[in-house]
Amino acid sequence: MKSRKRWGLFFFLTPVLLWLFLLIVLPQIDMLIMSFRAENDSGQMIWSLTNYISFFDDPIYWLTFVRTAVYSILVTCLTFVIAFPVAFFITKVVSPKFQGFFLVLLLVPFWVSEMVRVYGWMILLRESGVLNHFLIKLGLLHQPVEMLYRDATMVLGLVYTMMLFMVVPLTSVLESLDNSLIEAAYDLGGNMWTILFKIIIPHATPGIVSGSIVVFMLTLGDYLTPNLMGGKNSLWFTEQIYNQFIASFNWNQGSAFGFLLLALSSLVVWLGLKLSRQELSKVVQ
Repeated sequence: MKSRKRWGLFFFLTPVLLWLFLLIVLPQIDMLIMSFRAENDSGQMIWSLTNYISFFDDPIYWLTFVRTAVYSILVTCLTFVIAFPVAFFITKVVSPKFQGFFLVLLLVPFWVSEMVRVYGWMILLRESGVLNHFLIKLGLLHQPVEMLYRDATMVLGLVYTMMLFMVVPLTSVLESLDNSLIEAAYDLGGNMWTILFKIIIPHATPGIVSGSIVVFMLTLGDYLTPNLMGGKNSLWFTEQIYNQFIASFNWNQGSAFGFLLLALSSLVVWLGLKLSRQELSKVVQ
């Protein structure tokens, strides 16, 4: 029996391990090697830190890098602030027979691609869009206002895009919260804020950290939403990586930028786990 279980485990794990190694580990190793390679004056490839030094030499690169990190943290915080009441409403306020219906409503926008959703926002917010049309009809505006291609619009699009990835882990962890704990706290004289910060949030911490990690990493690596809704003025570091790979065809420089972004995401996730006193094994359960 033990031998059969081992062979069964090997049979099911082999495709997963092959997928991880061939499509994730191996390309990352190759990119890491490429990031330390550069051409010398004679056109030969040599080992060098030139690609990483170029990042710090050009202000546009590291300023965009810092800007991307700051806005990714902001989007993560805003997504949590919006998603937490939604998750609490679905799990603790709505009748259990309607919970599935509300979860489906959250899933419906994600049945289409991110590009379709972003273009929907662009149709809504552009100068000749739906929102401007109604505001003019209502007399609130005398002429159309360009709402696109601003940092606030970009943040709005990113928060909307990442909402589901925060709501799902929060909903999962809040479902396990015993309602009698909240009722007992009210009976003992606790107010809304005391119950929120002493009972609900501590219980939901693993879901909060898990959702924040997913939202932050997806926001940090997003290319489509910042590029379409933020425009040329809203620089995003993934655009710099894209330009190096596709526009300049400088794969060595692009690989270095990619690993700098990976190092940033790993550092922020590690800091988040340390500050929240959570372990990664508990968060990903």
